[in-house]
Amino acid sequence: MTRKIGVPHPRLPLPAKGSAKGGQGDNLGTFQRWLEEAIPMVGHLGITNMAWQGDVLVWHLELGPNLNDKGTGFGGSLTAQTTLIGWCWTTLWLRAHGRVQDVVVANASQRFIAPVTADYRLECVPKNADGPEQLRERLNAKGKGRIALIQRLYAGDTLCLKAEGDYAVLPES
Repeated sequence: MTRKIGVPHPRLPLPAKGSAKGGQGDNLGTFQRWLEEAIPMVGHLGITNMAWQGDVLVWHLELGPNLNDKGTGFGGSLTAQTTLIGWCWTTLWLRAHGRVQDVVVANASQRFIAPVTADYRLECVPKNADGPEQLRERLNAKGKGRIALIQRLYAGDTLCLKAEGDYAVLPES
């Protein structure tokens, strides 16, 4: 499917009720295929696997598609990935709770710590343990809300990048 500028991509149907395990009810392979259609650049990021580990969304990625001129991870690509995994965390959380709402990044920052020199993993987790519950309460009260998430990128055991983002959940349309 070719995307058209200004035309929203069709939403992925919500997972079946009762299919959520620990708040994550989506088949991540299906979600990733939909994501690659909805956001064309995703298919070029080298994501090899998406998985939940408790409340942590973990991606495994290949370095090859994300190389810079020095043969290490390209900062722009890595930054896009940290923003995207936060968007995915929030979107998947909403879907697991039966909510169909748009998510946008409101604020994001990154700190590069070490060069990425091998295939890597990217982890995304709520900044505060009670963040998801606060988001749920805000959505129920106001129909919109925000959540702060932290992303960490590791090449092996080396922390290479730490990012933080605030994701806004817009009111239902």
